[in-house]
Amino acid sequence: MEVKNTPVPFFPKPIDRATINPVKAIDRPESIDSEANDEITKELLINKVEKMNEIIGKTSTSIKYQLHEKLNVYYVQVIDTTSEEVLKEIPNKKFLDMYASIAELMGLIVDDKL
Repeated sequence: MEVKNTPVPFFPKPIDRATINPVKAIDRPESIDSEANDEITKELLINKVEKMNEIIGKTSTSIKYQLHEKLNVYYVQVIDTTSEEVLKEIPNKKFLDMYASIAELMGLIVDDKL
């Protein structure tokens, strides 16, 4: 068996994009720097908490725990309180239903063999 020299693939030198398009620093506004240097006072803390509560208060959702009847496992539903619409299920109920049906089929197969 004769070994021949195989051609070596050409790999171009990687381009350092930082040297081509350097990132420019962004000047921060003075208001951010002045807040960072201020002492945390009770009034400042109350103000920040009220702002956070305003943001959180705009979402009208609730959490409901449901029991899956076939599996005896709980799952969580995130519900919009204004429209009573289910926004999210953790884990998904359809997945739990599919798992229960597969488990039921597996049980039938095992029972038939015994």
